Amino acid sequence: MVDLQCTGCLFRAQVKTNFCKPKNEVFGAGWDIYQKVKKAAHLMPPLIINFKWQEKGSEKQAIWFYPFVPAANLRRRVLSSKARRAGYRMFNYTGVLKLPHFILYEK
Repeated sequence: MVDLQCTGCLFRAQVKTNFCKPKNEVFGAGWDIYQKVKKAAHLMPPLIINFKWQEKGSEKQAIWFYPFVPAANLRRRVLSSKARRAGYRMFNYTGVLKLPHFILYEK
């Protein structure tokens, strides 16, 4: 659930990359892992989303930082029976376009 950790200050974050324009829903992580984080009374780690796409022949990129993602913005899902990890319980981040965030980078 944590993709990035600073060795100096112990800052942690989950990082997601999407090869498309900024959109309202992105894939998250395993639901069981999230449940363990909740049961340990930890907050959801901050989220960094890296959007990369092509527009009119040029590369575009936007990196957004979400310091807090409420549980209401997590949607559970289960991988289909044809998926490599069939039946694996996961979640998506939803409503990210309206959540408060900081723009770290835009090109």
